[in-house]
Amino acid sequence: MQGTAPSDKKKTAYSLAAMDSAGKENSMENPDIILFPSSFFSVNRVDEDLQKEYEAARAAGLFDILLFGYEKWYQEGELVLTETPDHMRTAILRGWMMKPEQYERFYQALLEHQIRLVTNPEAYRLMHIFPNIYQQFEGDTARMLLYPFREQIPLEEVKKTFRRFMVKDYVKSVKGTAFPRYFDETITQEAFDRWMETFYQYRGSLLTGGICIKEYLDLKFYGGRPNEYRVFYADRKILSVCRNSGQGNYTSEPPIKLLEKYKNLPSPYYTVDYAELEDGTWKVMEAGDGSVSGLSEGQDAEHYFRALYYAFQKDSQG
Repeated sequence: MQGTAPSDKKKTAYSLAAMDSAGKENSMENPDIILFPSSFFSVNRVDEDLQKEYEAARAAGLFDILLFGYEKWYQEGELVLTETPDHMRTAILRGWMMKPEQYERFYQALLEHQIRLVTNPEAYRLMHIFPNIYQQFEGDTARMLLYPFREQIPLEEVKKTFRRFMVKDYVKSVKGTAFPRYFDETITQEAFDRWMETFYQYRGSLLTGGICIKEYLDLKFYGGRPNEYRVFYADRKILSVCRNSGQGNYTSEPPIKLLEKYKNLPSPYYTVDYAELEDGTWKVMEAGDGSVSGLSEGQDAEHYFRALYYAFQKDSQG
């Protein structure tokens, strides 16, 4: 099967009209609730892995904090909240990734409980599935080819396009496993097919969208760490810029002109990850929905929640 380039307007998974819709439909009241998943063991306690964020959001003192039942939602699809507002209010989710179809059900279930998430399902799908937003970054990110799940990927076609390449689905790679970081012209079709079976086993039920074959980029390293940054954007503003790969504080920062270039994507709350290449230039590595993107290690979470609150405040004089 021939691979699809995300920039092919006839074949791309997401139309520019849908992008425009994702942006326009997110005009709403200022969000004043942060919604966290609960502990698996108790709906009245926050998920243990989000405890620091929860405490920081409370310390910021600007949002009301609500929890939804982790086990009930993720295992049974039933929404259980610690409290239901008595009128419609707007919330920001801080939690774990959901497939777009699950997020849409979550969004609709919350509406029935008088809560509207700041990110609607269209905007979530746009930013969570990188090939959907790829056209916006074209020229500033690695080239890619897309293939359906479980169909053999014609390796000779891929090799004609990329000297080296990596494999992921539309959302995540299997970084940190035994799966190779990249493949080159020495890999055979038979060996690659075996590795793809391993990839499917690693991703399991988390597989999303399809297979993405991405051009492998040579990153610059400092002390054995790549120089990667995560940038949060909220309401068309840069919310935070933080080192995101454990590198030291002495590394160079991405050019502000590049960061500013992507502050107007059609979503109210999202992330873009940037990395420095060996030649000193910078590329976009990934993008994601802000609700399910983690803070960087060492990031000041209380400051983050204060900035998040004020980013969405509309000028009462305007």
